[in-house]
Amino acid sequence: MSEPKFLTVSIDGVEPEHGAPAPDRLISGDPQFRTWNAEERDSGLYAGIWESTPGKWRIVYDEWEFCHILAGVSVIAEEGGEARTVRAGDSFVLRPGFKGSWEVLETCRKEYVIKL
Repeated sequence: MSEPKFLTVSIDGVEPEHGAPAPDRLISGDPQFRTWNAEERDSGLYAGIWESTPGKWRIVYDEWEFCHILAGVSVIAEEGGEARTVRAGDSFVLRPGFKGSWEVLETCRKEYVIKL
């Protein structure tokens, strides 16, 4: 039987992966991550839901990522650029080469699609 071509992105019954920023990237707080991967392809495509508790860390993107914020409030600041506050309902793309910081002010949950 071939795999289904329609995939619902849901966390129901899925055990999350737990994580945190690398110690050398942590700026403040104790952010804890939970990630529910709905799609993982050998081609470097990933999709799912990610959540973080409050804190701030440095980010460096080698990949392309589409994000849609489901809940919470974060401030994403680009190195040498402006800081942007994102909240539930906001969508954006972080392109390869993006450097800066991600600060979660209120526990944040997002849907994501990543292409390496």
